[in-house]
Parts: sequence; C-alpha cells; structure tokens
Amino acid sequence: MDFLTPTTWADALAAKAEQPDAVPVSGGTDVMVEINFDRRRPPALLDLTRVPDLREWTHDDDGRVRLGAGVTYARIITELGRTLPGLAMAARTVGSPQIRHRGTVGGNLGAASPAGDSHPALLAADAVVEVASVRGTRQVPVAEFYTGVKRNALAPDELIAAVLLAPATGPQQFCKIGTRNAMVISVSAFGLALHPGRRAVGTGIGSAAPTPRPADEAAAFLAGELDAAGLWESRGPLPEGLAAEFGHRVRAAAAPIDDVRGTAAYRLHTLSVMARRAATWAWDEHRGADARRAA
Repeated sequence: MDFLTPTTWADALAAKAEQPDAVPVSGGTDVMVEINFDRRRPPALLDLTRVPDLREWTHDDDGRVRLGAGVTYARIITELGRTLPGLAMAARTVGSPQIRHRGTVGGNLGAASPAGDSHPALLAADAVVEVASVRGTRQVPVAEFYTGVKRNALAPDELIAAVLLAPATGPQQFCKIGTRNAMVISVSAFGLALHPGRRAVGTGIGSAAPTPRPADEAAAFLAGELDAAGLWESRGPLPEGLAAEFGHRVRAAAAPIDDVRGTAAYRLHTLSVMARRAATWAWDEHRGADARRAA
C-alpha cells in the first residue's frame, strides 16, 4: 500500500489525479477502522493532515463560513458554536473527546454514511460542499452530494476542499437517538434550522434512509403554517398540534430499514418525536430571543 504525503493543496490534487484509487485520510476515524478490521484494502492512502489550507476556516465574499475539510469537530464546538450552532450540537455527540479532536466534517462527508452525525445539521443549514480537482473547483448542494449508501458525488480525481454554510440567523437544533449520548452510531437523527429572514425551515434526517435527506414537504408545511398565522412576525406560541403534525410529516419523509441497531418502526417513531421536540425547542428559543431584546 502506497502512502502519499502532500504538503500543499496543489500537490494533494495532483496526487489524487495521478492515483484516483488513493483513499484520502485526515482524522482516519472511519478509514483506519475499516483497514484495521480488514474491510478495506486500498492501493494507496492520501494523507491530508499536512495540508494547512484544509485546517482553516474563513468567511467568503458572500459572508458564508468556509469550513476547511480538515477542521476538527473539537474546533467547530469551541470556535464556531455560536455561528453554526446546529453543527456544533451534532459535533458534541461525535465519539469521544479523542475522536472529536481527530475527526472532521470533510471526512464525514467523504464516508457518506447514512448515520454520519454531521449530515442532518448540514442539510438543515443548506450547506454547500466545495470539491476540487486539477480540472477546477465546483460547488455541490449538500442534499445532492449523497448519491447512495456510503456513496457521494465526488469524481474519482476530486477531493473535498471545504463546506460552505451561512451563519445561523435563527435557532438550530440537533437530536440523536442511540444507546447512549455519545460514542455510539445513531439509530436515528434529526436536524432543524429556523431561517426567519426568509421565513423558511431547514430539516435533515439521518440514519433513517439509504442516504441522509431533508424532509422538504414537512419543512414547507411548518414554514407555511407559521407564515399563515403571522407567527414569524409576532413570535407567538405554536398552535396546538402544529409541532406534532410536523413530526408526522418528517416521519413520512424517511425510509428506514431494520438492522442490529433498531427496527424501521422504532426509527420512524423516534424521528416523529425528535422533529416535534426540535421544532418546539427552536421556536421557544426564537420567541425567547425576542423577549430578551425587549427586556
């Protein structure tokens, strides 16, 4: 097995172009597990830990956070907790402290596991994945990035450069069901983001379909009901039953299976509950922010 160690982004792209079968490694929290259990034996590993560009986050010309693919979960929590609260909530549930100091959102995207913890938060925030090769750079909406079970939209010669996310303009939530709060693969997960400025709701479903996916109909329903009732302006309480109906519609957007971690029926039930709670918590936070400003 070859071990490639580029020290610049240009060298990394050139190495990937020369050896498209090389598997990128940053934190190694997914790839090395598969290698250690002899589930995967790639012809080459492409070590990206020596590429400084990937470890940086900045703001682009549109005001979005450009999160380098090598920024760790621990740094998202400590440096971007207020700016990207949903992603930071998801990051806090990832593995152990050691894993959070090694694992990256870029790696989570590359693995494209339906159970990846960052995916629901990225979907709810309408994230965009920046990918690159020696041929150039392109941007892929995160909902289009997942193409199948552990498959993504990367061409053989492409690498993930960064994730682009607008700073939160409203409350965000992340919920995860597992046998414990961390160091566990989720049985199901849900992300939600309120976007008051455009009167929209973002959603993300994890571990309950072949790929992470948004619940677009449920999101449009909730946003429309809030708009029809004038609640985006008044910030009044949610009408009775609205959060529950939202949860039912999120459930309808899922397509889970039975496996060793849970049954399809259990996943559907938990998604409905998590969506109802996430909507309630986010709206209560939205109302509370208005009250705090008035105080």
